[in-house]
Amino acid sequence: MATARTNPPFRAEHVGSLPRPERLLQAREAFRAGKLAKAELTQIEDECIREVVALQERVGIGAITDGEFRKTGWREFLFEKCDGFAKEPGEPAFEFTTFEGAKWGAQGEPKCIAPLKRREPLSADDFATLKTMTARPIKANLPTPSIAHFRGDATFDRAVYPDRQAFFAALTAIMREEIADLARRGCTYLQMDEVPIAVLCDPKNQQRVRERGENPNGLIDTYIDAINDSIKERPAGMTVAVHMCRGNVGHGMADGGYEPVADRMFNLLEVDGFFLEYDTPRAGDFAPLRFLPKGKVAVLGLVSTKLPEVESADALKRRITDAARHAPLEQLALSPQCGFSSVARAGRLAPDLVERKLARIVEVAADMWSA
Repeated sequence: MATARTNPPFRAEHVGSLPRPERLLQAREAFRAGKLAKAELTQIEDECIREVVALQERVGIGAITDGEFRKTGWREFLFEKCDGFAKEPGEPAFEFTTFEGAKWGAQGEPKCIAPLKRREPLSADDFATLKTMTARPIKANLPTPSIAHFRGDATFDRAVYPDRQAFFAALTAIMREEIADLARRGCTYLQMDEVPIAVLCDPKNQQRVRERGENPNGLIDTYIDAINDSIKERPAGMTVAVHMCRGNVGHGMADGGYEPVADRMFNLLEVDGFFLEYDTPRAGDFAPLRFLPKGKVAVLGLVSTKLPEVESADALKRRITDAARHAPLEQLALSPQCGFSSVARAGRLAPDLVERKLARIVEVAADMWSA
């Protein structure tokens, strides 16, 4: 019988973001328009965060987050809080596929046009404030360095950084500086969001990379090295988990399972856990879990943040049991497939529905991993 976990990743997790209340969205719009002072915006943020902290405490989710309420999106804060990036976004790198079959390109990352510098904390200030709002375990969040390289080597000016190695060295230095800041403030649990590795599971996306003159397998190796380089100075007491994300709209940006990257992902990434999307058949089967090494945890993203139906407990238990045929139940956990609102918007699901889905995760985890 598997047991409850007292250290992260916990048996019942969520990826982090939550739908922004209309009050918060209106306040941020008023701030951008110069109609609301920064102190007033911060006060409203604090009040809204306290409400979602209370929601998470009610359901008993493993690690509390601030819902990413102070961020405009899951990745933009990297570009907003560092010098060296252009203000305008780039061209889309890959396409989303909606549940209806329509395709559209996501906004691309801005180009690096000057030496990169961490101008202000990316998440450390947010973490410190959240820490004062709950006695429960909390986690911080960062994107991985690869998100600044989604479009490949076209994302940096060769007059600034002569090659990919130099560009990533600058990115990982920023991450190490941020992680050190988080550690000083008491962070013991960090989640990093990785998209390109997951997107490159799809052979069609690998072909797109080849067409732009780059080697997809080489990129995957680069991105794994960048994560490892980012966290190499973390303190021994800090748990790091990586969320592998295909994109939080419809079927996302990739079709197919983790098989093309699983061995390298599980065995070369020097992290403690993996948040894996398994919400639709496009995510593939559980067979890649056979590569999960002893001592690491795979958090199964079986609950959809995109569809309103609350998954039945029995269905979730069956899927966890299926996954346990490929990796020990002791090394598994449960979460939504992604955040409930990856960008600053009200979200697809109403707050009461989000609470019901999180509560279902806690319920199923308690049944599957009884102490």
